[in-house]
Formats: sequence, structure tokens, C-alpha cells
Amino acid sequence: MIIVIIGAQWGDEGKGKVVDLLADRFDIVSRYQGGHNAGHSVYVGDRAFVLRLLPSGIIHPDKTCVLGNGMVIDPKAFFEEVDQIAQQGIDVTPERLKVSSRAHLIMPYHRALDHTSEERLGNEKIGTTLRGIGPAYEDKAGRRGIRVADALSPDILKLRVERNLEEANRIIALFGNQPLRADEILEEITPLIERLRPFVAETSHFLSEAKKAGKKILLEGAQATLLDVDHGTYPYVTSSNPTAGGASVGAGIPPHHITGVLGIVRTYATRVGEGPFPTEMLDEEESMANLIRERGNEYGSVTRRPRRCGWFDAVATRYAAELNGFDSIALTKLDVLDALEEIKVCIGYEIAGERVDTFPAVSYDLSQIKPVYETLAGWQSNTVGVTQFDKLPELAQKYVRFLSDQIGVEIGLISTGPERDQTVILKDSVMEGWFSE
Repeated sequence: MIIVIIGAQWGDEGKGKVVDLLADRFDIVSRYQGGHNAGHSVYVGDRAFVLRLLPSGIIHPDKTCVLGNGMVIDPKAFFEEVDQIAQQGIDVTPERLKVSSRAHLIMPYHRALDHTSEERLGNEKIGTTLRGIGPAYEDKAGRRGIRVADALSPDILKLRVERNLEEANRIIALFGNQPLRADEILEEITPLIERLRPFVAETSHFLSEAKKAGKKILLEGAQATLLDVDHGTYPYVTSSNPTAGGASVGAGIPPHHITGVLGIVRTYATRVGEGPFPTEMLDEEESMANLIRERGNEYGSVTRRPRRCGWFDAVATRYAAELNGFDSIALTKLDVLDALEEIKVCIGYEIAGERVDTFPAVSYDLSQIKPVYETLAGWQSNTVGVTQFDKLPELAQKYVRFLSDQIGVEIGLISTGPERDQTVILKDSVMEGWFSE
């Protein structure tokens, strides 16, 4: 069994908790794209773990984790995270964590270029986390990137750093910033590469052999569908493919070996950074946005930036379901809506007075959308920690069924709080089958 977990919105849907919950049923958890620009928060009892690069399965001591070839890895950030969770009692060893030799490295000049790129774009900036993710993927696509395997050779590493820095420094200096020095970069990066060496593996072969041996594999991405570089709200997107198709490429697994796709969806929507957000709560709804932000702790787990908040967008979520082929959906943060008297759901769009029921490709069209809402009654009672669907308030059950009907996919899991046991698994769902296998 190989299952892919996909965020269906703009990220921060609660993938970390769901991966952690499912990981106990799997042998291997693998990341397949992105870098340390997005964090997953996992709560176990009174302990909170914020994971940026490491798969959420690392918290389970008997699981093997993989950083796939589709990722971009900052060695400094990698070991900062490894050391941080080691202080929390989680041991990360080369036996437990495999890093793809084909993954690309984020270098110090990538971080500098990220800052420069945002300055250059001005009012049209993307709103990146400035961690060098985009420039690293640009170098990968431009065939000048440095892969983990390349960096293991000191001569190749030196040659490529010096070559790439010539071009990077021209851009950096053009915007009045201080050029970087190759010797200083090599002095910083070389000890980190040597420390990384024992973790490096041919991870696609490792996963292939694991499948042959009957091991269960969980594939985990960062960001989400609407940030996909091909299918998201371009150009306000990430630089990789968080969608299900990206899982096959980014982990090195044949598409037909993937047996299921799980979509993660919040009961409302959020977005970090710039870009169109059709259902964003603005103006007279600002107080509602603040209420949801505080109840849901909607602040970036890495950056602590406040997230933009909006109503559930069924049009965008249907689009995500079509792209990814969701077999089931995990609905998170139901409890955040407990205080609301009324809850809006966007069931369609209007652009220039015309009804649109599909997700537009052009960001300008998205920015001109007038959402068509259906308003449902709130349940205004406590759902925190409920573990059975029929124990939820009747109006909460109605809300869940309404979302499922709008998306066209079953909802198989409902999160009623941040901890593992604050979860409903719906009977006779695909999700229940995955839990029982």
C-alpha cells in the first residue's frame, strides 16, 4: 500500500497531524517535494513538534523516513531541525532517515537571491519565505544546481559553487547588496556535507525494494494543490509540484504503484503571502477573520506570519479533487467553527456578472471573483475531542455532509482538535479501510 497525502487548499490544512496519525499504520514516510519553507505542527500529549524538512513520521521511533529526490535541502536548516528534535527526545540516525542523493541543495547564495528577487518584483512580489527555495529550483531547472551526490565530491562542490557564484553575485550586486565569497560558502557548507554523508542513499531504489518486501509507504508533500507551480494560482505559487502527480516524480515511484490519495481540507480557508484569495474575509468580515485566526492559531509555524482567513471554497476544493483524484478527504479544524452562529460556503463564482463553476487559470480573473455563498447555521456547541460522528452536533454533521456533497468526495476523517486522539474516523469510509489494513 502506497498512499499520498495532499493539501487541497493553499497549505496549512493540518497535514502534519494526519500524517502523524496515519504513520503508525505505515513502515516508511517519505517527503517528495519542497524544502524548509513550510512547517508541519504535530502535537503529542503536552509536546509540540514543528517539522520543516523532516517527515512527520520521524516522531514514531520505529518508522523509516525519506527525503526524496524532488526536494531542495538546506544542510544548515536540516541539522538545526535534527538537533532541535533530538533535544525533544527524538533520535534521528542514518538508519531512520534516508536523504536522496538526487535531491538538490539550497546554498547561501540562493537565500540572497530570494531576497533580491522579492525586491525586484516590488508590488508584484510573491511573498516567499525568503529561504532560497525558488532560486534552488530555478538552478535545478537551469541545469546548474548542486545535487547531494555532487556535493559529496569536494572538487565538484568547489567548482560548481565558484561557477554559480559568479552569476549570482552579478545579480546580488546589481541591487546594491554585498557579494558573497566562494571560500566563505565552502567553509560553511563543507562540514555540513560531511555530516550529511551517512544519511545519503539511493532512495528510489530503497522505496522500490521496500515495496517488493510488502512495506507500506506514506508519501507526504509540503504546501498544497493551489500552490502547485503548474496548477495553482500562478505566479503566486511555490516552485514545485505538491499535487499527486508530483509525488511519483519527487519520490521516484512508478505512478501505478500508488494505491490511494488522501486530500486534507480545512473547514475554512487560509493563505500566507501574496496572491488571489476569492473567499478572504475582508472589510466588514475582518472581525470574523480575527476570531478564526485566534481560535485556529492561524500563524505560520515557521515564519509566525498571520495567515489570511476566508470561508470554505468548494469550487477550489472540487478543482483540487479533480487534479489529485482524491479517494477520501480528511477534514480538519472542525472545532474552530464551534463559536460561529452562521457559516458561509462558497459554492460558485461570478466574474463580470457571469456564473463560473470552475477554477480560473488567470490570477487576474481570480482577483475579480465575486463568491456565490450558501449560508449554513452554526452549531454553537463544543466539538473538541469528539471521536464519533453521531456524537457531533446535528448541525455539525449537516455541515460535514454538505461539504462532502459539494466536493464530490467522501469525508473519511474529521479532526476535532490538534492531538492524535481528537479524531473521528467515519464508518464504511475508504479511510477506515486504510486504518484497518
